[in-house]
Amino acid sequence: MSELLLWFEWPLLLVLAAILPVLVVLWIRSADAKRRRRFEQLGTFDVVSRLVPPATLQGSRWHVIRLATAAALAGVAAAGPRWGSERQVVRTDGIDMVLALDASLSMLAEDEQPSRLARLKQEVRRLRASSTGDRIGIIAFAGRSYVLSPLTVDAGALDLFLDNLDPSVVGQAGSSLARAIHQGTNLLLVSRGEADKALVVMSDGEAFESAEDVVAEAERARKEGISLVLVGFGTTQGTTIPVEEGGRRTVKLDETGQPVVTRYTPDLLAAAAQAARGTFIPAEANDKATRIKQALSQLRTQQRTVLAAEARAPRFQYFLAPAVLLLLLDTLLGERRGGRRRRFGASGRTAGEAAGIVICLALPSACARSGEAARGAEAFAGQRYADAAGAYRGAVDAGDRSPRMMYNYGTALVAADSLDVAREPLELARESTDPEVRHRALFNLGLAHLLRGLATPGDSARPHLDAALAAYKQVLLARPADGDAKWNYELALQKRDESGGGGGGGGGGGGGQDQQDEDPQPSGGLAQQQAEQLLGSAARDERDVQAKRQQQNRVEPPPGGKDW
Repeated sequence: MSELLLWFEWPLLLVLAAILPVLVVLWIRSADAKRRRRFEQLGTFDVVSRLVPPATLQGSRWHVIRLATAAALAGVAAAGPRWGSERQVVRTDGIDMVLALDASLSMLAEDEQPSRLARLKQEVRRLRASSTGDRIGIIAFAGRSYVLSPLTVDAGALDLFLDNLDPSVVGQAGSSLARAIHQGTNLLLVSRGEADKALVVMSDGEAFESAEDVVAEAERARKEGISLVLVGFGTTQGTTIPVEEGGRRTVKLDETGQPVVTRYTPDLLAAAAQAARGTFIPAEANDKATRIKQALSQLRTQQRTVLAAEARAPRFQYFLAPAVLLLLLDTLLGERRGGRRRRFGASGRTAGEAAGIVICLALPSACARSGEAARGAEAFAGQRYADAAGAYRGAVDAGDRSPRMMYNYGTALVAADSLDVAREPLELARESTDPEVRHRALFNLGLAHLLRGLATPGDSARPHLDAALAAYKQVLLARPADGDAKWNYELALQKRDESGGGGGGGGGGGGGQDQQDEDPQPSGGLAQQQAEQLLGSAARDERDVQAKRQQQNRVEPPPGGKDW
């Protein structure tokens, strides 16, 4: 019984579903009794019953059943039934923030309980919970840094990468703050929007590189208008680093066979904060997440539409609509009592006009959105992508901010080469509860970053390519067999390593013809045979490419020659 009550917003009002039908039956019986008494004043009931139709003397049994059923349905609707799930859309303000998280071996040290890395994850979760309107990206760094997630408001994606964050995520051991700050700055510079930008670096500060390199990157971040916050973890006394070898727990050893002792090093973090005119939060500070929010509280925010957590969808209309239909049916049948068809009386006309007014008031905006969506689909099918984007934008402005419409709008923008503008609607569409819309939106978001990366020369392309790789990682986590995603991921990887180029697979996956009509896909995909050849080649080369990268990591020592 308690579980059943959870399906209603106001379960106490369910009593109306039992009381209202009884009240309706009593009211009808009372009305019938009064009508019969009035007719009895004209003569005996037997005489009067032969002069007037029987239905006039007493309501029919079906009349009672219809009204009682309508009352019961209205009572259930009043209790607010809910089932299924929906993502609630809210308007909020936020900034653009990149979290650069230290994933080096030293973060496994247990001088903070349960470990430095576990405490770091706790603070990130608390910070994210208080920053629902912020677009957040995640970078993991050790000897190198890697973009795990581009800027997004998708809490599920951020949690996924945060849960899997450990030293194995980063290919090269060691610790390089300079590279983390450099890549975080680049990732923020790629983002478009009116909100201010912030880079939050969380580390134990034990970086084996020159302080000049770290300070230089911090000064660059300041010149680019990025607020830098550095957060420390660990203790200055330090401790050993636990590792697993041969299935047993031991400690990390240096090249001489002695246990490595890792120590929290605040000086480098403080120097970077001073160079960037930012904020340094020491490891001994309590409530680091709140301190970060306070440090960034003066930054200019931007209003965004955010899909909040899932909740049971309201379903009162499934009960209220049949109740209204039963009332309309009873009104129409009431006009035909006595067995002869008659023109609608005043009550019938009033009920019909009222229903018509309700429909006319409810439909205009929906009809407008539907018209814009149809024009957008027609323009997209005719390869008039700019016109399609304009039509979908009209539907969005008319109030249709559903994930499917945001996907259509963003996809048309990608096809029209408006890549920067396409990112925000695709970011919103990727939060859809529909797995197909979410998959296609994430694919095309990666495609937008990939196309920018291919069109950008030199090192300036790297942030775009890193964002594309992060997006396609999420696609492949959900659908490992997606050939287009594998090919585009490989293409972005090769371009980033300056070893290849070409065109990517287009459009976020396949689908039936009906779905393609509703959800457009960018043109420019490869022919089936060509795609199979290229994807087969990419699959054959993938292991070689990864092996080559690992060999490069082994040849190139970590900063300072230390791998923790």
